[in-house]
Amino acid sequence: MSRIVPRPSTRWSTAPAALLLLACALPVAAQTPGDDAAPTAQAHRLQGPAGIDLDGHLDDVAWDRARPMTDFVQVEPREGAEPSERTVVRIVYDEDALYIGAKLFGDPGAILAYQRRRDAGLGTDDRFMWILDTFRDGRTGYFFEINPAGLMGDGLLGGGHFGVNKSWDGVWEARTARLEDGWSAEIRIPFSTLNFDPADDTWGINFQRTIRHRNEEIRWAGPRRNQRLTEPAHAGTLTGIEGVSQGVGVEVTPYAVQNWRQAPGAQDPNRFPGDVGFDVGYSLTPSLRGALSVNTDFAEVEVDQRRVNLTRFPLYFPEQRDFFLEGSGVYSFAPRSGPTPYFSRRIGLRQGEAVPIDFGGRLGGQAGPYELGFLQVRTAATDAFGREDFTVARAKRAILERSTLGAIYTRRATGPGPDGVAPPDRHTFGVDLDYATSHLLGDQNFEMEAFAVWNSNPDPDVSRDLNDLTARGFRFNFPNDLWQAHLSYREFGPAYNPAVGFVRRNDFRRVEPRVAWRPRPEFLAAVRQVTFAAQFRYLESLTGGVVEERRWDLDLADIEFESGDRLEVEATQLYEYLDRSFEVADGIQVLPGAYRTWEQSVSLSTAGRRPLSLDAELSHGGFWDGDRTGLELGLTARPLPGISASVDYNRNEITLPRGAFDTNLLRLNTSWDLSPWTSLRTSVQYDDVSEVLGLFGLLRWIIRPGNEVFLVYTHNWLHAEPGQDALDPRFITLSRGASAKIVYSFRW
Repeated sequence: MSRIVPRPSTRWSTAPAALLLLACALPVAAQTPGDDAAPTAQAHRLQGPAGIDLDGHLDDVAWDRARPMTDFVQVEPREGAEPSERTVVRIVYDEDALYIGAKLFGDPGAILAYQRRRDAGLGTDDRFMWILDTFRDGRTGYFFEINPAGLMGDGLLGGGHFGVNKSWDGVWEARTARLEDGWSAEIRIPFSTLNFDPADDTWGINFQRTIRHRNEEIRWAGPRRNQRLTEPAHAGTLTGIEGVSQGVGVEVTPYAVQNWRQAPGAQDPNRFPGDVGFDVGYSLTPSLRGALSVNTDFAEVEVDQRRVNLTRFPLYFPEQRDFFLEGSGVYSFAPRSGPTPYFSRRIGLRQGEAVPIDFGGRLGGQAGPYELGFLQVRTAATDAFGREDFTVARAKRAILERSTLGAIYTRRATGPGPDGVAPPDRHTFGVDLDYATSHLLGDQNFEMEAFAVWNSNPDPDVSRDLNDLTARGFRFNFPNDLWQAHLSYREFGPAYNPAVGFVRRNDFRRVEPRVAWRPRPEFLAAVRQVTFAAQFRYLESLTGGVVEERRWDLDLADIEFESGDRLEVEATQLYEYLDRSFEVADGIQVLPGAYRTWEQSVSLSTAGRRPLSLDAELSHGGFWDGDRTGLELGLTARPLPGISASVDYNRNEITLPRGAFDTNLLRLNTSWDLSPWTSLRTSVQYDDVSEVLGLFGLLRWIIRPGNEVFLVYTHNWLHAEPGQDALDPRFITLSRGASAKIVYSFRW
């Protein structure tokens, strides 16, 4: 380990505004129209008494009248090959709902279906997935998936680079059946669940099937590896949707909750708070929906996954509250560049503690070429600070074939606190461009995002210019199968800190290129793909011009096996300059200076389709002017369908000249899913930094979609010093509590 003296760098001479304009202009010139022939499906309208008895068996007469879709193509392991098993899909509809029937042929003894809980990950199971692009805009839509056990998963498409926002829980039903020659499914999706234009009888649609024991993926439309199911631009066409009804578009969802809270040692150790509230939703148009929530409650929300922070920067924890998750994709803003002008955990949470929400209003959906989102929330006053009003507004305009131009605005207004003083309102405004094409150089994917964000001066008594209060940057991305590359550049001003956003670090400019080669060696029968990659990061201070970070990340070999197992070997070289000391552990400081280190790691993950799967990583290298050895172990057992248990262990052994310390983190998660409608989950977490042992248990019963019962229990213990018997450590209860919540939905 060596310490070296930092040298000021030469400041970038190119103006950030010019870079942003260049980023916006160059990719547009590369856009060319696509000429891929997309398949077409015809929906058959049910007439008279002929209907669908939703039991998973395709034995209703109505299915025989629908035109079958059978022309699936293999994507993995051999692009363009014939699938190893047949798949037949049919579509019918009536005035109120769309029905999808699928027969998935295969060896019944090889079918894998471990998962039953709604929205559980299906990387372990056979699955059938589909998307609906109801506006045919190639950008937004709905994602659905099922497995042979009847699990239902869904989400919204869009919100940045064609991911799936699985926080959306639509009202729909699916039933499956095991057959002698495979499995089958019947699905009913009410039209009231979807946003669409009733005057348009044509939608985008696509299907994909996973045959898990072969790690085989087959798709109906867009069957190339450079294409994805979650990219609606590659979907086929569904025609014939006529004369359907979305209903009045009103939904009322009241709830009632009863809590028990106990805090030993408090003046009032036992409390029994209860509450009622409701949500009201209304479709202003068939594609634009508003909602109002009064006395919003989050009793059923799971605890955050605990982590040990060895850095000097804050950790990012994902949102888990349904009110903020539903429709949240529209608020995604330059997600791969990280300016994050809106972070919903800034609302109703302070230092991890919940702040009561009096009411919240929400608006979202499509209005012509625009995707819109609006949020207005008021939180209650507490003993420490006044009530707050939060405003978030977002708009994205569809341009070209698959791109958007957007703007976002946020406002945070805080009322007078106990001292009678109210801070000034804080505002944030940003613009972003999200560009994507699959026709670069003929058939290659290319993406680009560019952004600029400004926040108001948090302290008007301090003079700050535009560069201090803004973040700006761009990113080029070439995400293809054999070759991948990206180049990003960003600047975050020293006073960039949006009041309703998240900023891990500011006062820097950073450039980061990466290139990866991902061959598929046919001469190695057991290997599907190998990745070799190199990524460089250069970061310097905006105000001082001092190089604060130079980093090389090298993927020496990332091997994906045909079995689904994975082996990865990495090396990292890091130069980092620290301008002030910080405490990395109790009483142990990292001193100012410049440090250069190397770290090596090897990781192994076994395929989740096995009843017992393992994830392990071992790393060793420099840590500032010392050393760190890290170990991460994860073991998951699935003894029976619907039952799983996982143990995760994380350990760091750190040695510095001013002292040595270890950190340990242990998590135990169990899940017992009796059916897709009833599940019991528990989570136990302990780390020796906070020395808190936490238990969380959740029982969820879905009476029918939209009507649910939750039972929750939490318990936290503090690990105190052991008594005379050192083998019997003491755990003292910090708090415990329970909640019972019932939610019921009325729809018209």
